[in-house]
Amino acid sequence: MVGRRVERGLSQSVQYALVLPVLMLSTLGIIQAGVWTHGRNVAEQAASAAADAARGSRSSATDGERVGRHVAAVGGLTEVSVQVSRTTSRVEVTVTGRIPMFFDLGLGAVTEYASAPVERISRP
Repeated sequence: MVGRRVERGLSQSVQYALVLPVLMLSTLGIIQAGVWTHGRNVAEQAASAAADAARGSRSSATDGERVGRHVAAVGGLTEVSVQVSRTTSRVEVTVTGRIPMFFDLGLGAVTEYASAPVERISRP
């Protein structure tokens, strides 16, 4: 046993060299999925908030755009575009933006829609 070398440490080093990058990539992937889900939720909430702001009897499409941009910006979206179309009976909102991701593989662009009826004043 005096002349034999122990190569046990070498095999463990190789294992760590192979396992550690896989572990790091899977952790980064989980974080990336969380950021993407958050971005989608923010865009959905911005569209809903814009529709709620624009549907009031004394509101306008500009009010909805302002609220939608604010919610999207506070939530972390970039390159935000909010389009509000208001008719006499409905409000249609489209929010587009970019989710700031570590590695954008084409999933960073987000578009969400919301619609709501316009409030009407009626006599009892």
